[in-house]
Amino acid sequence: MAARKKSPKPSNQVPNPLTDDDRLELFRSMVGIREFEEQVQRSYLEGLVHGTTHLCNGHEAVSSGVAQALRPDDYVSYTYRGHGHCLARGMDMEAAFAELFGRVDGVCGGIGGSMHLTDIDKGLIGAFGIVGGGLPVAVGAGLSAQLANKEQVSVSFFGDGAANIGAFHESMNIAQVWKLPVLFVCENNLYGEFTRINHTTPYEDLVIRARGYAMEAVQVDGNDVEEVYAAASIAAMRARGGGGPTFIEAKTYRHRGHSRTDPAKYRDPAEVEEWLKRDPITLYRKDLIARGLLDAKTADAIVAELQSEAKAAADRAAASEWPSADQDFMAKTFA
Repeated sequence: MAARKKSPKPSNQVPNPLTDDDRLELFRSMVGIREFEEQVQRSYLEGLVHGTTHLCNGHEAVSSGVAQALRPDDYVSYTYRGHGHCLARGMDMEAAFAELFGRVDGVCGGIGGSMHLTDIDKGLIGAFGIVGGGLPVAVGAGLSAQLANKEQVSVSFFGDGAANIGAFHESMNIAQVWKLPVLFVCENNLYGEFTRINHTTPYEDLVIRARGYAMEAVQVDGNDVEEVYAAASIAAMRARGGGGPTFIEAKTYRHRGHSRTDPAKYRDPAEVEEWLKRDPITLYRKDLIARGLLDAKTADAIVAELQSEAKAAADRAAASEWPSADQDFMAKTFA
């Protein structure tokens, strides 16, 4: 089956149409992720974050939209740019900050850091520092879900750069052959680290890749949270019903450089300006106000509330103890 290139099916075919409360929660989710990342940047400048960080400012609609379509027992794998995916699945801000700061109250006891936030209880089965490393793990989780016959799905978030990695092709192939309940969510922000996609790939619409595997596929506006939700919801429904995997390409853009030390001067300023005009939070705020679900004063209050929450969570995390050097680190390590 050839890959479909445009938006998801009409809203009346979405298995669980969004309520107005869902829409407001999606807005809060995106704002919470943004304020968390802004606080991470401030905490780094204060010397609290050791090692590197990869912020997801601009990607919030992808993680929030997909998370809204999932059940608590579904599996999620993600990349080193994974703070947003974790928060969208309900990871506690303070525990996430404590992990970034290397403190004992972190979700991994302070020994994982920014690139390895993990919470098995929330289905967050792993962040991967190796490009494409999470794809085979997601396929394995999908096989586990299929064998358990519990109608769970496995989601793998990855960037456009991973679509050129051998593990991507192997994972796509075996997932389609075995009809595994896997959602391949490609966050195509046009850059693999410092290199624009047109220098590494013969086309910018990666949804084309799904054709080679006869896989169901859809390309969505990754800055439109409801469009992302609709695509993920339909894909999850298909997967739970035995329909096999879906490739979702979400076109989006990271507002910052690849990592904390990258000023991103390799990007065309005009390109950056155009994408910043399509900030997913700004777009959804305007949409909700136009629908009468939100007003500017309430929206500003939500931002202020979550900004304060992120700051307070970081302050509490910074007061947490350091891990003991005598502990059994192997007990918290798995492969």
